[in-house]
Amino acid sequence: MMTVEDIVESIDRLSIEDREKLFEIVRKRRIEQQEAEILSSRRELKQAIADGTAKKGTVQDLIADLLGDNDASCLE
Repeated sequence: MMTVEDIVESIDRLSIEDREKLFEIVRKRRIEQQEAEILSSRRELKQAIADGTAKKGTVQDLIADLLGDNDASCLE
């Protein structure tokens, strides 16, 4: 298995044109991965809504929930 350093050295040996192609391929693949992650999250949310387990509320409610507070009075 190649290390990150090996990969960087290999990239350095590429022509400028090939580097540009590589960077474009990597950029497009990352976008595709992000789209897949968003789609997966959307499916999970739709399922949670269908199951009745999705939480609704304000941003303050979300923050209070994340902080473990029963109310959002700490935000006032």
